[in-house]
Amino acid sequence: MELTVDVKHKAQGAFVVYPIGSLNSATYGQLEQVLNSILADSPTLVVLDMQDLDYMSSAGVRVILKTREALKKKDGRLVFMNLQPQIKKVFEIINALPSVQVFKSIRELDEYLDVMQKKVKDGN
Repeated sequence: MELTVDVKHKAQGAFVVYPIGSLNSATYGQLEQVLNSILADSPTLVVLDMQDLDYMSSAGVRVILKTREALKKKDGRLVFMNLQPQIKKVFEIINALPSVQVFKSIRELDEYLDVMQKKVKDGN
């Protein structure tokens, strides 16, 4: 599945970003490009509306974490809205990981995230 990214400028320094589709190693660059463009405007708030995001791999997580850090350095915030259950599960997994590496590779992490998201989507 592909990714499209829509953006709405809501107020001075506030943007809502709508990633639609699948955020993975083939598509993360699209979101990264949009977020970098927004970061160039020194926003105070970026909202990621995840209503129509069906899947997210570690590449997507990296883009989001990078954006959060860039915003934090400029006293900005990154918040989420409308997390789908499978995307919420990705964030739960990432937050639960210790600071030491648990997976042998990014590929192994992505395979794990894939299985977990499918389980949540299927209701298991």
